Amino acid sequence: MLNVEEIVALYAQGEVPGRIVGTAPRTRMRRENLPHAAVKILVRDADGRVYVHRRTETKDLFPDLDDVWIGGVITAGEEPDTAAVRELHEELGLRECELRPLDQHWYTDAHTDFLAYTYETVHDPERHGPIVHQQAEVADGWWLAWDDLTARLAEPGSPFAPDGRELLARYTTARQARPYR
Repeated sequence: MLNVEEIVALYAQGEVPGRIVGTAPRTRMRRENLPHAAVKILVRDADGRVYVHRRTETKDLFPDLDDVWIGGVITAGEEPDTAAVRELHEELGLRECELRPLDQHWYTDAHTDFLAYTYETVHDPERHGPIVHQQAEVADGWWLAWDDLTARLAEPGSPFAPDGRELLARYTTARQARPYR
C-alpha cells in the first residue's frame, strides 16, 4: 500500500480571513512551523456539557494532552467548513451534525502557527449516532459540565493542550457576552 503524505494549505500569517499562499507536506509544515489553518469543533450535548478527549501519544502536536476541540489541519484545496465536517467524522465518527461557525483567530507558539476556524455543535445520539473514537487520534473521551471543565482547567498542572486553552478562553469570553442556548 502506498503511503501518500497529506498536503497542507499554507496561509498568510496573521491575516483574518485567511489567504492561502501555498502548500507543503504536513511533515515540512510541522518541522518548519509554517503558518497554516486548522478547524476546531467544540462538541456539546443537550444539557450543555462539553466533550473532552485525551489526544493519543502519537499525535504530532500536543500528544497525550486533554482537549475540548476536535479538529485538524485544513488540507490543500479544502474549505474550512468541509474540513470541519471531515474532522468531526474522522475523530468521533459523527455525521450530519449542524456546525455553527464561531470565530477565526491566529494561535502561535513555539510548536505551531495556525489560523483557527472554530465551530460548535450539539451532539444528539439519536440523530448523530454514538461517539466512536479514531484510535490513532483520540485515546479517551468523556463529558464534563461547564463548571467542572472550568474548575479542571484552573487546576495547576492540568494536562490541557495550550491551543485548546486559549481558544476556550476566547469562547468563554464570547459566551459570557452571548449566553449559550
